[in-house]
Amino acid sequence: MNVDPAVIFENSADQRSSRALQDFIACACKAVGLGGSVNVLVATDSKIRRLNHHYRGKNMATDVLSFPAGESSNGVAGDIAISREIAAANARALGHSLMDEIRILILHGILHLAGYDHENDQGVMQRKETALRKKLGLPDALIERSLASTTSSIFGPSRSAKSRSRQRRRAKDERRSRT
Repeated sequence: MNVDPAVIFENSADQRSSRALQDFIACACKAVGLGGSVNVLVATDSKIRRLNHHYRGKNMATDVLSFPAGESSNGVAGDIAISREIAAANARALGHSLMDEIRILILHGILHLAGYDHENDQGVMQRKETALRKKLGLPDALIERSLASTTSSIFGPSRSAKSRSRQRRRAKDERRSRT
């Protein structure tokens, strides 16, 4: 049994992007070799923080969370939750669109649902994500950005020192809490 993916935005103004993201999810799942449907929630930082606290014991927002389906999944591979606020900040900082950032986070989440774990796999997930990002026409992969942000500034000269400091703290917190 295969179920169409669902994309749910807490902000109803974003709902018009749902169909394009559903198509992307299907392509990304096929490229990863993940069977079953993937549902995506794009929510506020506070919602993501609550989910992260409840399921991972970390009382902070993060960019993306992945929840693999159990054995009796009825054709669902799992669920992904994305912080719209962190995605928007990343998109601004990196110079691409919010929808591209959401697609990057969806791909990252799908890889986790497929069993990849960049924290313990000696770069296997990073290489897979890099190849799929290129295949799917996406900007820099999530893991590559994390590595790059530790060695150079991605925030550009136009931001104030206070804003850059906030962005760096958020990026550091993201790296620590990524699934």
